[in-house]
Amino acid sequence: MTKQDYYYTLGITKASSEREIKKAYKRLAMKYHPDRNQGDKNAETKFKEIKEAYEILIDPKKRESYDQYGHNAFQQNSGFNSSGFSSSFETTSDFSDIFGDVFGDIFGNGQQQSKRGSDLRYNIEITLEEAVQGVKKIIRIPILQKCNICHGTGATPGTQKKNCPTCNGSGKIQMRKGFFTVQQTCSTCQGQKIIIKNPCFTCHGHGRIEKIKSISIKIPAGINTNDQIKLQKEGEAGKNNSSSGDLYIHVTVKKHPIFKRKENDLYCEVPIDFCMAALGGNLEVPTLNGKVKFKIPAETQSGKIFRIPKKGVTSIKNRRKGDLFCKIFVETPIRLNSEQKHLLYKLGESLGGFKGEKNNPRSKRFFDGVKRFFDDLTTRKR
Repeated sequence: MTKQDYYYTLGITKASSEREIKKAYKRLAMKYHPDRNQGDKNAETKFKEIKEAYEILIDPKKRESYDQYGHNAFQQNSGFNSSGFSSSFETTSDFSDIFGDVFGDIFGNGQQQSKRGSDLRYNIEITLEEAVQGVKKIIRIPILQKCNICHGTGATPGTQKKNCPTCNGSGKIQMRKGFFTVQQTCSTCQGQKIIIKNPCFTCHGHGRIEKIKSISIKIPAGINTNDQIKLQKEGEAGKNNSSSGDLYIHVTVKKHPIFKRKENDLYCEVPIDFCMAALGGNLEVPTLNGKVKFKIPAETQSGKIFRIPKKGVTSIKNRRKGDLFCKIFVETPIRLNSEQKHLLYKLGESLGGFKGEKNNPRSKRFFDGVKRFFDDLTTRKR
């Protein structure tokens, strides 16, 4: 049986935040929980589907895998059994936990836990040559790093943190509101569970300080505009000594004065004079690795495209090399002297003018078509 999309199951979109996922889950879990639907097998099945979707989408790593590979991400070696549920999942989840969480959100609750640091994005612009051949770059970014004096604890070295006396180190306090007991974030420690009596003099108790960090990055050959490079744990340091976020390098390739890139192929325009176009000849064209020679056949028309194999970009995915496509355009000479003009007049006469059937077949077909058009137009008017 085909599984339903997890986002559809929770009634959310791929752009939904963590908070929206939690809200959707709690709303649906309360509706379909077995404790509220005694003996209803359909509700029990629905609750299992909701729970499964929530467990995947609330976990950033599992969600990323699901977004990339769908349900196939959890078919093998994923810690899920054949039914798709985590081995620790039980359908008899405590209804009061879900109920309490809902009211906790309403009254501002939320257990404060140490979270990983923020992910960062750095925009880098490189040349086409660098994109094709690969390059190493040194970048400098302002970043929140773990304090090297207190090592992220926020406390002066040699001193200790103490459990918050208000919440006894739980980070939350309980309040009664009518029939319900509601949890709220402790106002003394702001949910951090501890009190720092002697803050670090460098980071003032925050555990992090702002620095300019130099990072060496390797940009692989074949990368293109809008590609990203992920550097794990090179983002901001997390609060309360938790792990760092990731750094995403967003690549933009500059416009090139000669070449245009489409996927792994390169394109360029090559001008030739009408003598070479008519008589043919050898021509040198540029590539990103030097010049190559190829033969222009006689009677080449403007707009003709020639393909030079394997002179494009090596694919970053399968290492196949693209091609170079050269588009020919015939350039009309300018600033002619009197002798050159005379020679062209003589050549034109020998060709029988621009309507010459033998030497200018496209021109003849065009003007013959124009003549037939006006002849037909005249006939219809009569």
